[in-house]
Amino acid sequence: MKLNARDASRYFGKPDPDRTGLLIYGPDAMRVALKRQEVIAALIGPQGEEEMRLTRIPGAELRKDPARLVDAIKSVSFFPGPRVAFVEDTTDTAAPAILAALEDWAPGDAQIIVSAGQLKASSKIRKAFEGHNNAYAVGIYNDPPSREEIEAELAKAGLSQIDTEAMTDLSNLSKELDPGDFRQTLEKLALYKHDDATPATSDDVSACAPTSTEAALDDVLNIVAEGRAQEIGPVMSKLQAQGTQPVGLCIGATRHFRALYTAASDPGGASQGISRMRPPIFGPRRDRMVRQASGWGAPKLEQALTILTDTDLQLRSAGQNAPAMALVERALLRLAMLARR
Repeated sequence: MKLNARDASRYFGKPDPDRTGLLIYGPDAMRVALKRQEVIAALIGPQGEEEMRLTRIPGAELRKDPARLVDAIKSVSFFPGPRVAFVEDTTDTAAPAILAALEDWAPGDAQIIVSAGQLKASSKIRKAFEGHNNAYAVGIYNDPPSREEIEAELAKAGLSQIDTEAMTDLSNLSKELDPGDFRQTLEKLALYKHDDATPATSDDVSACAPTSTEAALDDVLNIVAEGRAQEIGPVMSKLQAQGTQPVGLCIGATRHFRALYTAASDPGGASQGISRMRPPIFGPRRDRMVRQASGWGAPKLEQALTILTDTDLQLRSAGQNAPAMALVERALLRLAMLARR
């Protein structure tokens, strides 16, 4: 039988121990691995592997030893409790052994969990699980987790209190990070809020989200966007000492002001425009950019983008002889003065 995405999410957290088996397949090996880890842990518990109630079989080995899976589902552990025979990274070359095990399975045998990469609809293994009256097949695709899945992961990590804005930030973040990094972020957030009874906020998410590699560049761009012209010189000297390239600085400034322009031009207002940004912008940085976009307004931001475009063209011109960093600093000073008008 097939399980749709919503039913599969619930089933992974609370699988039926009396089922014959479960096939989990999909193009992203990390997503498939996380789901099979979840369902196996839910079936046999945290001590299941130590109690020898889990048998791991590489899919490639079933071609040489087809009887190994049948032996695994029939074997009995010294410890009581549900048992799992897990076939990892299988392909249709192992289909005869898996189909034989599905046919030989009887109540009380170990449940068969199979993980695989992308399987065509014509795959023998996929057709066997989808057509079986006591087994499930689930396709895992590159869709971000639903709100329900995020809440379930947070609860599993020990965090049940989270405000609406922070949940929106997590939903946006889940679309940008790979599943493993996103799960680590949720675990980090739960640890960050340990022994704290207040709901997790957007600031908490910002503190736990992966750090941007452009943090130093953000400092000078915020100084410029907020019109603090007197602070530009010292920060520029520091950036130059760190090896920041003028063209890269100009590109970063253009990206920042383009984001502000997009936000300021949004029909729903700057706040809604910032919330649509990809990658998502969190916490204090989001609030700061909303204030900047609202303060500048779309017309002045158009002027700012013109200044930056002209500077970029001048930097790339074959006949340009002036010091490149000085040209960028002059453009940033013009923008800072424009912000004050």
